[in-house]
Order: sequence, then structure tokens, then C-alpha cells
Amino acid sequence: MSYRIAGIDVHKKVLAVVVSNVEIEGEYQFEQRMFGSNPTELGSLAAWLLEQEVEEVVMESTAQYWKPVWEALERYWKPIREKQEGTRPRSGTLHLAQAHSNRGRRGRKRDFADAERLVKRLVARELILSFVPDPGQRLWRTVTRRRYQLTRDKVRLQNHSSSPPARRCSAPVRPVLHSASPATAVLHLAAPCRSQRSRPLLPSVTCRAHP
Repeated sequence: MSYRIAGIDVHKKVLAVVVSNVEIEGEYQFEQRMFGSNPTELGSLAAWLLEQEVEEVVMESTAQYWKPVWEALERYWKPIREKQEGTRPRSGTLHLAQAHSNRGRRGRKRDFADAERLVKRLVARELILSFVPDPGQRLWRTVTRRRYQLTRDKVRLQNHSSSPPARRCSAPVRPVLHSASPATAVLHLAAPCRSQRSRPLLPSVTCRAHP
């Protein structure tokens, strides 16, 4: 009975995908195929993995490029594979391998060779796998972070509105002082602090120092 595993080498615009039966004796025989990284291509990837009766998928955590691939397979491949007849306990499992655990020899990088190495090292349990929360946990994490950021913004605005008047009026006065003559600057500093919405302080003053 066959047990097929897919390995995906993830890049920004292309995906190198290999599939092999890992329950055969001797050297693995890989089927290779290239896909793009746009949503249409990711849908085709999920359909091809279902056609190949892939039980597990392993990919490398390359920058942030793995996330759309993971989410597409999580939506279009994983639930269908888990509900098919004759599935095994680990059918529909996605694995995310840390990049440094799949390093090969130095030299020219080959995409399909990297994908094949992912499958071989997953079977040999030589990969360091990362934990990826399920979609519900990821959604709660996003909501919590957003709420925390909004709370920080609210507190910062409250602190700004309750700060001393001199601090609030310093921002609009500073560019005026930068371009004013010495006599005008002195008059500005001596004038009472006004609201930010008021007119510029003493716009008609044109005093200049005489020799």
C-alpha cells in the first residue's frame, strides 16, 4: 500500500513540488512539477495534490512566502483529504520545516533537489518543524494584537491632549521660529501660548534689528 508525501520548495513567484511514495524499498521515485504563487496556481496545486493522493505535505519556512501556500492548502486540500475514504491517522497533515534544518551542500541551488530533501528528511525525522496554530487561534491572535494596538493609540492620544499647553503649542511655533528674524523670534517667545488651531502668532511683525 502506498503512502505519498509531497515536498514544496517555496519561492516568491514559483513553487517546486515533488511527490513520492515513501513505503517502497530502495530509492524514492519523485514526480516533479512547478507551480506559480498566485491564487489560481495555488488552487491548481491543491487539486494536483488531491489527484496524486498525497497524505502529507512538507514545506520550508522561506521568509513570508510560505504563508499563502499554507493557507491555500489548509483551505482546499487538507479538509478534503481528511474526509476521503481510506485515509490514515496523519492524512491531511501539513508540516513547516525550519530552513536551516534542510540545508544541502554548498554550491548551485536546485529547487527540486531541495524539495526532495525535505521529503527524505521528514521521513528520517531529521527536520526541525515549526508549530503553526490552527486558523481559529491565528484569528484570535490577530484580533488580540489589533486590540492592543488600538488601546496604545488611544492612550497616546489621551496623553497628548492632557499634556501641558507649552508642549502642545511647541510644534507649530518651531517652524515659525526657524524662519523668523531674531526680533520676531523674541516676540513669539514672549507671546502667550495659543491653541494649535489659532492663527500663526504675530504674522504681521516685521521688526528687524538696526545696526
